[in-house]
Amino acid sequence: MTKRLNSKHKVDRRLKVNLWGRPKSPFNTRAYGPGQHGQTKTSKPSDYGIQLQAKQKLKAYYGNINERQFRNIYKKASMLKGDTSENLIGLLERRLDAVIYRAKFATTIFSARQLINHGHVRVNGKKVNISSYSVKEEDTIEIRDKSKQLAIVDIALANKERETPEYIQMDEKNKKFKFIRVPKFEEVPYPIDFTPLSSKTFFNSPFSYISLTISQPPTNSFLTYNCGIVGQSLKVFIPSLKD
Repeated sequence: MTKRLNSKHKVDRRLKVNLWGRPKSPFNTRAYGPGQHGQTKTSKPSDYGIQLQAKQKLKAYYGNINERQFRNIYKKASMLKGDTSENLIGLLERRLDAVIYRAKFATTIFSARQLINHGHVRVNGKKVNISSYSVKEEDTIEIRDKSKQLAIVDIALANKERETPEYIQMDEKNKKFKFIRVPKFEEVPYPIDFTPLSSKTFFNSPFSYISLTISQPPTNSFLTYNCGIVGQSLKVFIPSLKD
């Protein structure tokens, strides 16, 4: 499991957003970058920098997912039919820790992960202690009977910072809910703007890759290939080969 050992909200100032929309975030009072040059550094980010920051925000928002995990999720999303950005968000929202967080059984994504790791969660009546477990549509998730009196769950459910989204059907009395369907990008209640995710240019980011195989190409010519992963065309020059 990936752990953020330092203060969870330090990443807010580094990314210059209140990532989880919480009132205790230090970005609410110090809306500038960390360090002695945080208030004076105002350089305009490049397109690459904007895309990289969008990826870092998404990784941090879902509990500091490491690079290898995130790359694998992206590869899986790119192989599914439909829009890659929608598929990526759908896969992230199906993670068990994200679903527990959306259902307000925990105040933070990290608290949701701890609930799962300690064996307090049941999926369709079976114990699941893997945070990255992928929930399916119509799955029923609940807090186990021995853990339903946990104060941390009651406090989270009583918290008014967030609302439960429409794609989760709650039974708050029995501390149970049903995952109705995989949400679309615009349905996910993000507290910040993830605009680069809705553009295909986001997928020309540091974790994208292209693999082309060309058999018997003409020499001294340009070939144009449509790259589905990146969402744009790629022009390749094929030079003549000398003996």
